[in-house]
Amino acid sequence: MLLKGVTLRGLEIFEALAESGSVAKASETTGLSQPAVSQQMRNLETALGVDLVDHGRRPMMLTPAGRAFLQRTKAVLRELRLAGSELTVMDLAHLSVLSLGVIDDFDNDLTPRLVTMLAESMTKCRFKLITAPSHEIRAELQARRLHLGIAASGGEVLPGVVEYPLVRDPYIFVCAKGAVAEAGSIEALMTRAPLLRYDRAQLIGRQVEAHLARLKLTFPERFEIGAHLSLMTLAARGTGWALTTPLGYMRAARLHDQLEAHPLPFAPFARTISLFAGGDWDDAVPRDVARTMKMLVSDMVIGPAWARLPWLVGELRILEA
Repeated sequence: MLLKGVTLRGLEIFEALAESGSVAKASETTGLSQPAVSQQMRNLETALGVDLVDHGRRPMMLTPAGRAFLQRTKAVLRELRLAGSELTVMDLAHLSVLSLGVIDDFDNDLTPRLVTMLAESMTKCRFKLITAPSHEIRAELQARRLHLGIAASGGEVLPGVVEYPLVRDPYIFVCAKGAVAEAGSIEALMTRAPLLRYDRAQLIGRQVEAHLARLKLTFPERFEIGAHLSLMTLAARGTGWALTTPLGYMRAARLHDQLEAHPLPFAPFARTISLFAGGDWDDAVPRDVARTMKMLVSDMVIGPAWARLPWLVGELRILEA
């Protein structure tokens, strides 16, 4: 049983206030008035018997008790949101066949959760799932060998394919832990260590190279890696530095103790992760799958990424229709 006076609304407001440091921004996020936000925080702190935020600082800062309670709050809200997404899962019982392609950025935790939810909704459906790079998924969609695909967008219109944007995934700078401090700056590290490039046959590799070319930045050709985890392993061992995205970084969780991530030291850029569907597909199914995917990404990827790299708040985000 919840402690008397501790409400789900209070937990949601505390989470919003902790992320923004501002009653005004928490008010915008939750849709409540600023006095209501303040009252909810007072009620929560009274129920717990401790101060969760330092009310005398602007932006508001969490107290030690607040930082500890925030981790528990996020875990509780994440599970409740996931449970809610499962209760409102799409109705796919009418489908007889469905083929889906998903990029390997999600293949550690999120894809299995999505597939479980889909399987529970498709009682009489022949279901096929493939995990592949974005360019392969897009090619399979155009060849009509897939019904749906979750992949990075190339920005162009694919003939016969409808796009539903899901996530803005900004590029970030990743290197071995302590490498920037040892070099003196990110810029210094970029000149003394090689760039660990993605395979340019992949969409992510082409996007990185195109952005560097726009900025007239050139680096020696030494490494070009096709497997993401191999690239992150080389970065963790100090072989070089890499440009990746939060989705890719979060997938390499076992290497986080050996890596550090930073905002880009030059003009930022981002990729869009979208759900793609054949143009002749019933619109209700792609929209339902897209909605479910957004809930899963928000709770299983974006929330933990924001907690680990707070400077990603607002940059890594769900894209509204």
